[in-house]
Amino acid sequence: MFVPNSMLKQLYTLGSLKKTQSGLSFSLKNRIKSAHFNQILHLSINEQRVDSHKIMISLDSEQQMSLHTLQNNQGVEFPLGSILNVFVEGIFVSELKIACINITLSTQPFGDIHLKLEDKVSVSAPALNEIPRSIENDLHPEMVQARQNYVSGLTGVTPTRLFNIDVDLPSLRGNIEHFCGVAQVPLGIAGPIMVNGEHATGEFIIPMATTEGTLVASYNRGMKLLNKSGGVKATVVDDAMQRAPVFVFDDARKARDFGAWVASNIDEIRRQAEATDPFLKLRNIEQYKSNKFAFLRFNFTTGDAAGQNMVGRATYVACGWILENYGNKNNTDIKNFFLESNMATDKKASAINILNTRGKRVTAEVTIKRDDLIEVMRVEPTQIEKHQRVASIGSFLAGVQNTGLHSANGITAMFIATGQDVANVSESSSGIFYSEITEEGDLYISLTLPSLIIATCGGGTGLGTQKECLEMLHCSGPGKALKFAEIVASVALAGEISLASAISSLDWVTSHEELGRN
Repeated sequence: MFVPNSMLKQLYTLGSLKKTQSGLSFSLKNRIKSAHFNQILHLSINEQRVDSHKIMISLDSEQQMSLHTLQNNQGVEFPLGSILNVFVEGIFVSELKIACINITLSTQPFGDIHLKLEDKVSVSAPALNEIPRSIENDLHPEMVQARQNYVSGLTGVTPTRLFNIDVDLPSLRGNIEHFCGVAQVPLGIAGPIMVNGEHATGEFIIPMATTEGTLVASYNRGMKLLNKSGGVKATVVDDAMQRAPVFVFDDARKARDFGAWVASNIDEIRRQAEATDPFLKLRNIEQYKSNKFAFLRFNFTTGDAAGQNMVGRATYVACGWILENYGNKNNTDIKNFFLESNMATDKKASAINILNTRGKRVTAEVTIKRDDLIEVMRVEPTQIEKHQRVASIGSFLAGVQNTGLHSANGITAMFIATGQDVANVSESSSGIFYSEITEEGDLYISLTLPSLIIATCGGGTGLGTQKECLEMLHCSGPGKALKFAEIVASVALAGEISLASAISSLDWVTSHEELGRN
């Protein structure tokens, strides 16, 4: 299997070189693909060759073995993510001194790997004020108590409310590290809101977690208006989650030829990627060429999970197949490779996602009767429509990824309440807002969220109160993601019309003065 030298060097863990009682030790971590480790064929440190009988190895935390035992065992499995520790007897290097390491490894499927690198012998000093942690069970009550004591001892403060824990500790596994307490966020309810979606139909009470006064009241007012108009029509029009690797070549011509090869081998690339998860499907691969780089943007559907981790694993496996097959057959043209080029734009609003979708692309729309708008909001449709046109110019001048007013407010409040990855608001709140006056003098409004990243399974959606909030919406568990997306978009639209009306009727400041001060 061909792997670029720049990737092979990443097998060695920089900073792992340490002094031992009998010599030195260092570590190799498999960051490429599950493999079989056969033997160390050569090792020299500072040009001093090390005899094979002076080398011991261990995989992860297992017992050490000699290279002779390794050979008798016909090697060991070297899974992805595992660590191979190498112990060298009789070689000493002073602390903070540079050591030149030259090592050759025999592996399958990588073949013989030659690494030549430099590392500095690290100083073994006890860490000061290290946070208590247990590898075996970091969520055990004793470990939680130890960290609470650590906080109190180090800061002189004992936060009694923060440390008053009423959660199922094992349920937090995979959601938090160094757990010591629970941050409380006030939660209010708005609605109900009538949604006329393809997946969400009926009235829904909306849980909103926030510390911003007037927010829940504003959304509640918007929902009241939309309900008088028969509710919100919501439609999911696209669904995609990305990972965007980049391949580096000597020149643009080789990058172009590589792109043609990828396009002709899409079926096998899809098979490799989809084998990693039964709920994941590879839709297509976009290609972007610049300089001597080939950027590939893998587009997946991920079922009811947000899917960033799913697509990362799938793309990694697919790219491993690409490296193995393209490299071996094309004279190792690939000079470097990175799993993420920043073109998937994780946790960042972007023009490419507005055009091409990330997460769920969903539109919420409604036609509001003129009389209802005046009755509830005390503003004419023409005033709303004029403000929207002016605000679009302001959005353009400011360079924002949103022609609406504040979709982030409602989305964030719902994300916190329902256990979503709140950082995804940076992408999810991008919005395209549109309004027009109908021939009857009523107001049509619509909001498209082109990159709404939500989940009803996995992540924080299974935690206690977060799961309960999803259950309030009948959106907990498999098969509910599209329904949840329609509800979120409908809520965001309610917030848009409420704030637009407040600005247009000059009620914005007075409302905050009344409800938002403390």
